[in-house]
Amino acid sequence: MPYLNLKLSVAPSPQTSQRAADILTDLTHAILGKKRELTAIAIEYVPPTQWFVGAQALQGQAASFYLDIKVTAGTNTKDEKAQYVREVFAAFEREFGPLQPASYVVVDDVPADTWGWQGKTQEYRYVQALPL
Repeated sequence: MPYLNLKLSVAPSPQTSQRAADILTDLTHAILGKKRELTAIAIEYVPPTQWFVGAQALQGQAASFYLDIKVTAGTNTKDEKAQYVREVFAAFEREFGPLQPASYVVVDDVPADTWGWQGKTQEYRYVQALPL
């Protein structure tokens, strides 16, 4: 885990997608301690004419992004999540240039019994790892 859903208001390209995936995978691993090999990322591009901040289309303005990341509840501290929000914004600003202040990172703490991977919930994995 985790699962990341990224929306970008920049021009789509395979290089941009790869760079965004690299940045997010690196930061998710380094700051939140998530396994690189289980970090799944979906990237969507929204044309600036379809992205609005303050009821104004971004066409001709600074880019924006929205990142929604789902992690298992209780696996990260407030400080780790705050650092992650800061560093994602800073890394994307270095990559894409000045960004809209209204560019968001949402870290969703999802209960362990409500999601998982490979057909097993995170809660199941936790219980299975307990010593007998």
